[in-house]
Amino acid sequence: MRERVHPLLAAEYDNMLHCVRCGLCLSVCPTYQETFDEEESPRGRIAMARALTEGHIGVTPDLLRHLDSCLLCDACTAICPAGVQMEELGVALRTVLEESRPHSRRERVLRHLVLRRLFPHMGLFRVLVRALWLYQKSGLQRALRASGLLRLLRLAEVEALLPPVDSRFLVPRGQVWGPRAATLPSQRSGDQAPRQAALFAGCVMSTALAEIDRATVRVLQANGFTVHVPAGQGCCGALNAHLGDREGARLLARRTIAAFEQTPEMPVVVNSAGCGAMLKHYPHLLANDPAYAARAQRFAARVRDISELLYDLLREGQLNTAMGPVGLVATYQAPCHLAHAQRLRAEPLALLRRVPDLELRPLPEADLCCGSAGVYNLTQPDMAARLLKRKLDQIEATGAEAVISANPGCIMQIAAGLRQRAAAQGRAPLRVLHLVEVLDQAYCNASQENASPC
Repeated sequence: MRERVHPLLAAEYDNMLHCVRCGLCLSVCPTYQETFDEEESPRGRIAMARALTEGHIGVTPDLLRHLDSCLLCDACTAICPAGVQMEELGVALRTVLEESRPHSRRERVLRHLVLRRLFPHMGLFRVLVRALWLYQKSGLQRALRASGLLRLLRLAEVEALLPPVDSRFLVPRGQVWGPRAATLPSQRSGDQAPRQAALFAGCVMSTALAEIDRATVRVLQANGFTVHVPAGQGCCGALNAHLGDREGARLLARRTIAAFEQTPEMPVVVNSAGCGAMLKHYPHLLANDPAYAARAQRFAARVRDISELLYDLLREGQLNTAMGPVGLVATYQAPCHLAHAQRLRAEPLALLRRVPDLELRPLPEADLCCGSAGVYNLTQPDMAARLLKRKLDQIEATGAEAVISANPGCIMQIAAGLRQRAAAQGRAPLRVLHLVEVLDQAYCNASQENASPC
């Protein structure tokens, strides 16, 4: 290895050496499955990263193209028998490559505004999302779409990704919501200690998709939890990390850890697969921070995806199963950062199978990336469109009337694709739901004596 290698690459060198080129990753890598090019495979990218680290190659347009096209979906990590951690390597690579990338002044300003001004400052973020809500409700969106101006400005595909924005945000201010009712015999008799949970509200989830956050609170309440929403929390930092702003991600990680130290011991519940994976990665991100390394370890040990937490209750016979029928034929699309990064595959399905009158139809390649991957659908639109088409074809082939997922990026990407297809065919689009929306509806449809949270 060359002497003056970047310290981040040096730190990941052993990780690169773990790759034994067995090829198992080829079967699960979305970009390889679309192209069958070795350079678009995990082992190909690791070979390029190693050659860069050892000084055999420099940063070239081809190198950037192939490394940028990685979705960081972690499917290769999950299947790797040698233990390569692709997410950690990918974040380090993108941080290093950003220093060599030829950005225009406009691009540098835009990156700074988005990564260091917008996402770290939730007040400003909420102002932007409120403006999007006004754009949708005022009729301006309809007018601009009809005028063709968005297509002329090459903004049509980006604008189509916007979900219907919620009018009421969930602003973390230290709220505490108690359980709606004693839902289990042990709780009614007072034999069980009160359940406590701290909600990670997120940035997109607490604003554009705030009703999903509220549904998460209601589902937790229906299962006997007192729900805390600590003040001071905001974005998890995943977008910063995946776009090469590792230091920005570290700043947001420290802020998140400090916010949730207000609610010690209790689980930190997350309803966004990408956020949950990032929160669980904080120990690696802050490993060399003497003030936060141990705190990051303690924090990450508390992080639980909502499906993970509820599944544990199910296994222990403590899940509130007083649910009403939902009358739905659906298929489940597994978010990459839930299935691969957090290894939570069976848990969401086990919960959905408890919902009365919900017919779940199997989805081929259910855990193959849909092409969202944070802002991948904006930075790599061609590959994202190919992966989305593949996903939509498989969804429609199931004959389901709804798609259930557990990540905001997946929900927005798939919903936008289904809307576009439905509009072209003159029909209503399939519904796209978050897992907790289905559970919330099931609890709401139960009778009052079954502890409905409605």
